[in-house]
Amino acid sequence: MALLILGLILWIVAHLFPAVAAYKRKKLMLKMGVGPYKASFAVVIIGSIALMVFGWRSIEPVHLYSLPQWVNYLTLLLVLFTFILFVAAQVKTNIKRVLRHPQLTGLVLWSIGHLLANGDSRSLVLFLGLLIWAKLQIISTNKRDGKRELPDRVSIKNDILTVIGGVAVFCVFVFAHPYITGVSIV
Repeated sequence: MALLILGLILWIVAHLFPAVAAYKRKKLMLKMGVGPYKASFAVVIIGSIALMVFGWRSIEPVHLYSLPQWVNYLTLLLVLFTFILFVAAQVKTNIKRVLRHPQLTGLVLWSIGHLLANGDSRSLVLFLGLLIWAKLQIISTNKRDGKRELPDRVSIKNDILTVIGGVAVFCVFVFAHPYITGVSIV
């Protein structure tokens, strides 16, 4: 469990740092240079992911709770919305007029879905940790960035393509999930 928790802590600290310590981040970037700072950030993020993956795989899960089988369908729906929001975060879409942080909101949905579907100790630590981080990230980023200005409206075509792209990525991950995580979703 220690590797999983260490990975989560590294992930959370690295991601919250720019939002809660913007001045220190700027000083560090000036001292190191932008390229080396970004490279260091990437190394920390990759390291945190590796720790979470190895930590996850090293833990013998302890069953904590069970929910009705139909909850798995709700999880699939939440994860589908997650991938649509992940795509929306990368392109111009009207979804950004409704959600200030579509990718973080998607991660909240993804975490909730996985907490519903997985009632074991390692899932509780990982998905609750990421859920708490995403909420803290939204709050701290909003505080740092101040009042929100709505983006301009775009063609509905962008929204339709965003949904299609999100569905396509979702389908790939449904197929690949057992190979990536070792856990079958059906």
